[in-house]
Amino acid sequence: MERLGRLLTAMVTPFDEEGRVDYEQAKRLAVALLDSGSDGLVVSGTTGESPTLTREEKLRLFAEVRSAVGKRGAVVAGTGNYSTAESRELTREAERVGVDAALLVVPYYNKPTQDGLYQHFRSIAEATSLPCILYNVPSRTVTNLAAETVIKLTQIDNIIGVKEASGNLDQVSKIIAGAGREFLIFSGNDSDTLPIIALGGYGVISVASHLVGAQIKEMIERFLAGETGKAAETHRRLLPLINALFLVSNPIPVKHALNKIGFRVGKPRLPLTEPDEKTAAQIEATLKNYRIDLRIAARP
Repeated sequence: MERLGRLLTAMVTPFDEEGRVDYEQAKRLAVALLDSGSDGLVVSGTTGESPTLTREEKLRLFAEVRSAVGKRGAVVAGTGNYSTAESRELTREAERVGVDAALLVVPYYNKPTQDGLYQHFRSIAEATSLPCILYNVPSRTVTNLAAETVIKLTQIDNIIGVKEASGNLDQVSKIIAGAGREFLIFSGNDSDTLPIIALGGYGVISVASHLVGAQIKEMIERFLAGETGKAAETHRRLLPLINALFLVSNPIPVKHALNKIGFRVGKPRLPLTEPDEKTAAQIEATLKNYRIDLRIAARP
């Protein structure tokens, strides 16, 4: 599964002025992200505002992004939600579209037990031949996917990794120790990328890579090459930008930042709104301190 790459961007979903999905801009963004360091893309994840996208919008996004990037980079489809049956069906449909893998979030709102989580993910994985990446983000889902449950799920052949956004490095360490070398641990928080890789993790599913993808990729490569001091320096330098991108709920800040640098992605969909004036000013002030890697593609 190394073909997925170590740096995947959790891609925002561009909307036009009427709030419709802007598929042409999504294709331009996908290509620009690969050009600026990303190895692949997660489409219709939380950063892509998946709870507000219809099934039809998601499937078309998967297809349009796949057609835009071809074989240049991996396309990971966000197909999980709180319904096991819906997640199974959407994952099967995404496989028919031709994506490379599926991202399956811990079911939110309904607070399943650890056994329920195991059965949920097993059921989805058994419905597809796609590689499946679990997504643990208890700050959003309320429920934590325990290390013991992740390790148990690694026994299912096509569950090949986890996006770990718990912020709990002890938990990450337990997964790495118990899951085996072939299992891929992606950081789900940009600020945890270097610590997780240092523990033996594989890579990151990133938000900040919309703006500084080449710099994040260089940080990862330097660490793996043994240049740990230089990697740590980059990590520290990027932290203020990362923090600015999470001043309020993601993807509000990163969408504002992209619009500000000239890559139009529209407003978030309700119930998310644009940042207030104070937050917007903080984001804009921080942006001025960084070199932006993303190539700005003007609309035709």
